[in-house]
Amino acid sequence: MPAKPTFISLLLVALTFIAARGQESATTIIKKSDELMRGLTLSGKYSMTVIRPDWRRSMEFFFWSEGTEKSFIRMLAPAKDKGVTFLKIKREMWNYIPKINRVIKIPPSMMLQSWMGSDFTNDDLVKESSVVADYEHRLLRRENMNGAATHVLELKPTPEAAVVWDRIIEWIRVDDYVPLKAEYYNERGELVRTMTFSEITRFGKRTLPAKLEMVEAKKPGRKTVLVLSDAVFDAPIANSIFSKQNLRRSK
Repeated sequence: MPAKPTFISLLLVALTFIAARGQESATTIIKKSDELMRGLTLSGKYSMTVIRPDWRRSMEFFFWSEGTEKSFIRMLAPAKDKGVTFLKIKREMWNYIPKINRVIKIPPSMMLQSWMGSDFTNDDLVKESSVVADYEHRLLRRENMNGAATHVLELKPTPEAAVVWDRIIEWIRVDDYVPLKAEYYNERGELVRTMTFSEITRFGKRTLPAKLEMVEAKKPGRKTVLVLSDAVFDAPIANSIFSKQNLRRSK
């Protein structure tokens, strides 16, 4: 005859159940961090510095986005790139180049190409792929980073996702879902690049990193620094911003 459960064993089961319910899933953590950085809408100015062993190049651009479906970029500087624009709607992306007065549709195969000669890709800037929808998530452990407790999470692509990374490891602060670091691995298990987040800044009601730094693992002396300023979250953006007609507008 099986032994009857004791009060202590029942209490342990109850405490385990309560703890499990209180612990957020890896997907919830990733989703909250992604929503923190993205907002319902975002408009802001970015400066980007591409650093190489023997030269560096600086750019400025304005950026608009609406959820995960729409984004628009207008280059402000340098002068030779002023007026270059990018539009993404769902899974489609276009680029307008004033010098040749031509709109070019960017095929999916080019989403992982370098954006404007930087260490960021087209996909990094306009977020065609989604860390929420295109990856499965697993909570690996907790770890201290920069004096804060962080969730360390592993992201593996879903079987149907058309993404390049075989594995991403992210460090996200426990208290406020601020991302601090992300490592990107190829299918051979090799670290390809690392993105670090810093200069935690208050933008309206949101606190998030204003500085992103991308470093390629096997190319010493190369990195790209991206800094966000004048950011406004969750304010309405006119539909005309996310239109092909807007690609050719000078302002």
